[in-house]
Amino acid sequence: MYGIHRKTTGAKIFILVTQIIYLLVILLFIFPHFDDFMMENINLMIWITFLRLNAMMFFWLPRGIGWKESIGNSLAFGLYYIGFPLLAIFGNIAPGMIIGGWTLFIAGSLINTTSELLRKPFKDNPRNKNKLYTGGLFKYAIHINYFGDILWVLGLALTTCNWWGLIIPLLLLCMFVFIYIPNADKYLQKHYGQAFVNYHRNTKELIPFIW
Repeated sequence: MYGIHRKTTGAKIFILVTQIIYLLVILLFIFPHFDDFMMENINLMIWITFLRLNAMMFFWLPRGIGWKESIGNSLAFGLYYIGFPLLAIFGNIAPGMIIGGWTLFIAGSLINTTSELLRKPFKDNPRNKNKLYTGGLFKYAIHINYFGDILWVLGLALTTCNWWGLIIPLLLLCMFVFIYIPNADKYLQKHYGQAFVNYHRNTKELIPFIW
């Protein structure tokens, strides 16, 4: 996840191909047979997610991606692109949940993308090599981009109008808290030393103003 500065075209293509396969599955076998208001919303959310995340991966933030991360992301996309539509089949339309879902989906997508794009000019500036970025939205939480991920996935879960859907964002939260964040913090402390220690001491870990 960190420290990969070489091109990793193969890993990115693998992620893209798996996403396309998932999209074909839901377009051929799910959406045509369950065409209702709730499924239309989920369909739109999935296409927004597909376009946004691939734009980030290939154009806006073309960082290196290792095969371990590539496989993990591909499995996660399977849950998002196929799991949520399947859950929606057994959900009961609730306008309040759909409105709440869209609110969280939009907020999370904006937080995730904006935090990364605001950091990009800093990272691209040669003068900032080996300097820790603590500005933009990252002044509110060290892993504010992960927080955005949790919100938009939670938004998708609510839009299924199936309470079982909440298991997916809960699993994502646990993965961030117990795996991604500890590993990321170890890397950041090793790479940036005292600068990260000070940043970590004075900044929330994941959720602004809370933790």
